[in-house]
Amino acid sequence: MGDVIISGIQQVGIGVSDMHEAWKWYRKYFGVDIRIFEDEAMANLMLPYTGGKPRRRHAALAVNMQGGGGFEIWQYKDRVPEAPKEQIRLGDYGIFAVKIKSRDVKKVYQHYLNEGLNITALTTSPDGHDSFFIQDPYGNYFQIIGGDSWFRNNKKFTGAAYGTLIGVSDISKSMAFYKEILGYDEVLSDETKVFDDLSKLPGGNNLYRRVLLKHSKSRLGAFSRLLGDSQIELLQVMDREASNIFTNRFWGDLGFIHLCFDINGMIALRDKCKIFGHPFTVDSSNSFDMGEAAGHFSYIEDPDGTLIEFVETHRVPIFKKLGWYLNLQKRNPEKSLPGWMLNALALNKIRD
Repeated sequence: MGDVIISGIQQVGIGVSDMHEAWKWYRKYFGVDIRIFEDEAMANLMLPYTGGKPRRRHAALAVNMQGGGGFEIWQYKDRVPEAPKEQIRLGDYGIFAVKIKSRDVKKVYQHYLNEGLNITALTTSPDGHDSFFIQDPYGNYFQIIGGDSWFRNNKKFTGAAYGTLIGVSDISKSMAFYKEILGYDEVLSDETKVFDDLSKLPGGNNLYRRVLLKHSKSRLGAFSRLLGDSQIELLQVMDREASNIFTNRFWGDLGFIHLCFDINGMIALRDKCKIFGHPFTVDSSNSFDMGEAAGHFSYIEDPDGTLIEFVETHRVPIFKKLGWYLNLQKRNPEKSLPGWMLNALALNKIRD
């Protein structure tokens, strides 16, 4: 089996009903104003998760140059995306919230408070960091948390995706999955109780086992400096029955639709996932084309069906207007791109 390189969380997919409206809000409050690609096309390969039919969609991948994973903002064009039939609660199986990193959580809290946004009180997370939650206008929750992994300082209030809170049915089983396949091998906290910092969230007054994971090894690969470190937080509700967030809905419907990792070594990863009992459920097999970017993508499911995407990037636009594209297949897969080249991505900034 060859080597698998995980460079970090590339993006979190967010299903929305109006991509441009949602992206404008995410630019304003999370700084994801660098467009990596924007594309309208048929999603032909996701048939297991789109009712067995190809679906037309409009999607954009946007990042924040301070660092962190981006957002893939995703909108159906040939059907009305469905909301959950019932309110999503903490511990329901799937991605409940996305972690957003900040250098100064108190400063961000005051800014959002002044903006009149829907936020919870400033509290302390289990690992001792200042923290609070914000709900976007579309019902999605984000946790603002302190982070110390940055690419640059452009004076924005936050970076972007630093991890996710995922509801699971069996934390021990899920810990093995996120450790063996994704490298989250270090436990920062593991507690079972009713948590004060969750109390204002739906289902937040239940009893939870809550485990916060990080990776002990630094990430490698072309975009590792930009994507930075990350965390996965697992929550298992102990005193009620949980349900799956996407029961009777499609991938791409409203909410957090997947967690995506930038990787190198897709063939070796396919073998590894099969050995650990999580075979690829979707595999583009070669190079897919997103109009401005290209690569090889695949999906697996975690033990509770949460979708994990892998993308091996082959081509990415550095400056589209000048036809400057980078072919990543011709370079050492372990080495990060030089800082000047990563900084050149800022030439693709969207200005409101």
